[in-house]
Amino acid sequence: MKATPARIGFLSTGLNTYWNQFEGLLDHLLGYSKTIVSHIESQGGVEVTDVGMVDCPEKAAEAATVLKRAGVDLVFLYVSTYSLSSTILPVARALSCPVIALNLQPGPAIDYSAINSLDDRGKMTGMWLENCQACAIPEIAGAFNRVGLKYDIVTGHMKDDSAWEEIASWVEAAKVLAAMRSNRLGLLGHYYCGMLDVYTDVLKVSSSFGSHVEIVEMDELASLRASVTPEQVEDKLSEFRKQFIVSESCSEYELRRAATTSVALDKLIEAHDLGSLAYYYEGQSGNDHENIITSVIAGNTLLTAKGIPVAGEYEVKNAFAMKVMSLLGAGGSFSEFYAMDFDDDVILLGHDGPAHPLISDGKVELVPLPVYHGKPGKGLSIQMSVRTGDVTLLSVCEGPEGVFLLVAEGESVPGDVLQIGNTNSRYRFPCGMRSFFDQWCKAGPSHHCAVGVGHQARKLEKIAFLMGIGIKKVL
Repeated sequence: MKATPARIGFLSTGLNTYWNQFEGLLDHLLGYSKTIVSHIESQGGVEVTDVGMVDCPEKAAEAATVLKRAGVDLVFLYVSTYSLSSTILPVARALSCPVIALNLQPGPAIDYSAINSLDDRGKMTGMWLENCQACAIPEIAGAFNRVGLKYDIVTGHMKDDSAWEEIASWVEAAKVLAAMRSNRLGLLGHYYCGMLDVYTDVLKVSSSFGSHVEIVEMDELASLRASVTPEQVEDKLSEFRKQFIVSESCSEYELRRAATTSVALDKLIEAHDLGSLAYYYEGQSGNDHENIITSVIAGNTLLTAKGIPVAGEYEVKNAFAMKVMSLLGAGGSFSEFYAMDFDDDVILLGHDGPAHPLISDGKVELVPLPVYHGKPGKGLSIQMSVRTGDVTLLSVCEGPEGVFLLVAEGESVPGDVLQIGNTNSRYRFPCGMRSFFDQWCKAGPSHHCAVGVGHQARKLEKIAFLMGIGIKKVL
């Protein structure tokens, strides 16, 4: 996939009447603007369109034209000093993206002694106006509210780490939005028959994320597999041994079968420029395609580790959830609820099939399974636990109100897990296992979710805001 930068707009605002009244004020404010833009650009993966100081209606019209032409996903509005809402409203109304108002003072507090020691009240006023960001924010917010514009506010100061982190989160959300717009989701096979919660409106889900959906065929994968060379199989086996702990109980036959399919999967991904994949297939017992579908787990796990998440059981919604978590650098491992441990107040989640090795507690194991429970055939599978520490569960849901995100923050904790050739981990939530489980289920997700490391709810809230979809949190 080609990386698509996030398109970010930036403008400063103030009141042009001030510039001739207070010497040096404009230069100071433009210096702060430059600092903010530098912080945004330092994150990489962004194209910033800076339209400068917008301090009158004429400049507002020019700024709106430039930002609209740039197709920005998000606009940062630095309220550098007092500004008329009539200056900013035309810009915001001309755009179809949210505006994030930056209420950033130069420092944590006004230097009262420095201002009060001046003998020139004009200079005193000029120094105050350099710290007057909060004066205009209520006026701008009030105007935006009354006309129904989407916006948010970051409040802090130029030496405030939390404010810079909040700005960085908005930039990261915009980068996820841009990447999802470039994402091509492959659909291979068909739904697991009877999993009604997994069935989805592909149009609604894909349009919510701005992603393309590509139908790919088992026949094509079979043809690609038939073209795999012995040398390619050997290279893939070397990759298996480098990336996995290969159990001694894995037969040479099963390893080569999985390696051959893994090479074919790589070719399928490349042929269609896919950034994610959802799959499931059964067919008649003993058919040629069964040989393929029962040997995909190792290859799909490698793809997931490379930022191309693969969801089993044709779980389209969860493929999107996994992709979002992957783009946040949090992993996003395919999971479902396994069991409840009332003694320790934890719930176990895991799954057979592909996992995310980058969030594993150590190297993942490649092990044989004599039977894929509830599925045809047998073959190799992945065994791992998510490393201990903070985690986030994400589900992309579809309800009467449309597509929305469901999020819960918790902790992966040590303890006994099942060694059955599946991913398996123990999770604890602040509200307690019973309350978490009931809240989660009542929100209406499918029975799958994406598990990622770290607490990601704040970033996910921003992503949902930029995408124009809802979000629910389990508290």
